[in-house]
Amino acid sequence: MRVDLFDFDLPEEAIALRPVSPRDNARMLVVDPGAGLFDRQVRDLTEILRAGDALVLNDTRVIPAQLEGQRQRQGDQGTSTARFSATLHMRVAPDRWKAFLRPAKRVQAGDRFFFGSKKDLCLAQSLEGIVESRGEAGEGVLRFELSGADLDAAIAAEGHIPLPPYIASKRAEDSRDRSDYQTIYASEDGAVAAPTAGLHFTQDLFERLDDAGIERHFVTLHVGAGTFLPVKADDTDDHVMHSEIGEVSADTAKALNAVKERGGRVVSVGTTSLRLLESASDERGILRPWRGATDIFITPGYRFRAVDALMTNFHLPRSTLFMLVSAFCGRDVMHNAYRHAIETGYRFYSYGDSSFLLKADQPVP
Repeated sequence: MRVDLFDFDLPEEAIALRPVSPRDNARMLVVDPGAGLFDRQVRDLTEILRAGDALVLNDTRVIPAQLEGQRQRQGDQGTSTARFSATLHMRVAPDRWKAFLRPAKRVQAGDRFFFGSKKDLCLAQSLEGIVESRGEAGEGVLRFELSGADLDAAIAAEGHIPLPPYIASKRAEDSRDRSDYQTIYASEDGAVAAPTAGLHFTQDLFERLDDAGIERHFVTLHVGAGTFLPVKADDTDDHVMHSEIGEVSADTAKALNAVKERGGRVVSVGTTSLRLLESASDERGILRPWRGATDIFITPGYRFRAVDALMTNFHLPRSTLFMLVSAFCGRDVMHNAYRHAIETGYRFYSYGDSSFLLKADQPVP
């Protein structure tokens, strides 16, 4: 499909730079393809969901994966140094990470790198290593001299939260982002971007959902920096999705299959949970225990198997995520919903407001 079919005009001021407080005070647009649009708030979930429904949340935890430092190269005239930054996005070994490198054109395989200040890091936490390989679109593999837990500790000490570009271009990351850009239930280290639909939940809302008989289950998908990459192709067939590592446990698969069997709805909190559930389901919609990398790319025409409703933030024009929600509800429905959201002042993107989408019976391109 043509990518420009998913374009729309988004005023710059619509992109939220900070979340609302408390988190569940965020607005939430309910999109029902058969009934229309309804303006609510996230705290109204207890009225929108039914006893026996199940929320599925991604419990990945954001790590400070943005690293700044220097790279060094040996040449005929000695050692040259230059500034160098990396956004880690997938761990491939205890001592290796895939990363997006900047400035990409000036980095070569074999370059040594150093992140942080030697005086601030003890020897056991020194973030040094070598650029093992460099691929296309600025991606490369970094091999660190540390490994495992020692490497984790050094990254935590020296890294920064990699805010989405549309926020980072307007302000610097600060101490508030360490908590704001993390769900209250995050437990599994590994993401470099937050599963932002889950940022709206509070302990009070969880307690009220429990009282209303709404189940809560967790999956893990370590969101990568590839989620920030723009779609540069003119046709969706030519866009390559970056893979992300995830897991659906046997207990979670069994519990969600039971929800379906008794007539409850599986409600995905976020597109990351949805992509993982769809990767783990068979043609009949039965979930299986699953672990691995997924690069599933969902566009209109896709037949959803595992998920009945989707809670998600408002996404950017021409993004793979707007394509996904267009597949879920229908492209015309979502264009109309986003037009309403812009006209009525909904806040977009990672720190913005929410939407609650009910699946169309027959989504069409």
